[in-house]
Amino acid sequence: MTELLIQGATALWTGLRGDAMRAGSGTDIRVRQGVITAIGRLSAEPGERVLDASGCVIHPASVNTHHHLFQSLLKGIPAGINLALLPWLAAVPVAYRRHFDHEEALRVAARVGLVELMLSGCGTVADHQYHYYPGMPFDASAAVFDEADKLGLRFVLCRGGATQVREMTDAAAPPQVAPETLDAFMAGIERDVRRFHDPSPMAMRRVVSAITTPNWSCRLEHLQPMAEQARALGIRLHSHLSETHDYVRWAREVHGCTPLQFVEQHGWVGPDVWFAHMVHLDDGDLAICARTGTGIAHCPQSNARLGSGIARIPEALALGIPVSLAVDGAASNEAADMASEMHAAWLTHRADPRAGQRLRAGGTQPGGNAAALTVEDVVHIASAGGARVLGLDGVGALQVGMAADIAVYSLDQPRHFGLHDPAIAPVASGGRTPLRALLVQGRVVVENDGVPGLDLAQLRADAQALVQRLRA
Repeated sequence: MTELLIQGATALWTGLRGDAMRAGSGTDIRVRQGVITAIGRLSAEPGERVLDASGCVIHPASVNTHHHLFQSLLKGIPAGINLALLPWLAAVPVAYRRHFDHEEALRVAARVGLVELMLSGCGTVADHQYHYYPGMPFDASAAVFDEADKLGLRFVLCRGGATQVREMTDAAAPPQVAPETLDAFMAGIERDVRRFHDPSPMAMRRVVSAITTPNWSCRLEHLQPMAEQARALGIRLHSHLSETHDYVRWAREVHGCTPLQFVEQHGWVGPDVWFAHMVHLDDGDLAICARTGTGIAHCPQSNARLGSGIARIPEALALGIPVSLAVDGAASNEAADMASEMHAAWLTHRADPRAGQRLRAGGTQPGGNAAALTVEDVVHIASAGGARVLGLDGVGALQVGMAADIAVYSLDQPRHFGLHDPAIAPVASGGRTPLRALLVQGRVVVENDGVPGLDLAQLRADAQALVQRLRA
């Protein structure tokens, strides 16, 4: 592997919280065998490649903890553009899954999503892949791992699916939405762990057990066996939870408790579990997360797009709850890149009236809180926070001994001119900041804002051809 020195950056942020976020002794980074071996003011050594980072700022490569890559070909579908979650599920992901009955459609969708993510500075992708059904004619797990491997990305397969029909969304579902049996689902998990899972702290491949939604997508009595299997295999658990008021109301009516209390009864909480969205948590739910170490994949843009609400992220961070950032599927987030997600997270919580009310005696004054979520907070949850919920202990922060997953952002656009603190640009300035380079495990996977070896025009043509087929 190439010996590399990244030299001359204007600023370097580590991804850690507090004073440890900003590098104090220099911004040069030496990389050996995929690992950071030195940070400071460094001189080039013989045979070392020097990557010129002048005019750039360096952040950790971001970690996206919840995605649905197959949805990358389902952006902006008119039938679902103004719908809330439940009708949107029926109109878009459920209805269109019939078109993903061949491997090439899934591969092209995954390629589009992965390239979009890496060009936004993302080095690790956790894909909640739930497109599995009886008699499936291709290996969906192998296909997405292969696409990530070709691009050099760190990839976590959250192997989802369903073991029962969801009555509220799947009434008119095509055959590609048919549920698996519990035995088939668990056999699929075990097979993928055997083929792909690496438990090491800097693993390039991981597998997670991730039924699509607890209880809606499986019978109540299936949850405990799924949790027991995951822990016996040494893997994590993931799913959607508490995304909308409807889901919380349903859980209270059917189970007499909140969704989080329900999953706690069946072994689905702990430091090896994280849930996407978690928009509607009450004080008791936050206390459960804090006590058990159960994590959150925060998806602010998708939650806004579907009208689901705003998660209580500033409070979760204050309680020490593991919080990460995610873009969700492109069918409910037409941008689907981590740069726009970070910008949205930074703004959303400042505008949340609850953030201001909770700071004022009596909570009677309207308005938000301009410091509810800082740029530093956003960088942390998008990098080290994400690695934490995924259990990738050697990833997510720019420190000696950690994986060299590094985003080098070039501040050469007019939106960056005049910045007094250039380090905040990738989050605060909005838009996508161009990349001088993106490294994953020390390998340069983006250079001068392009993906080496990728025929972008061909990828666009492939995507357009498949979209035309879907529309027809």
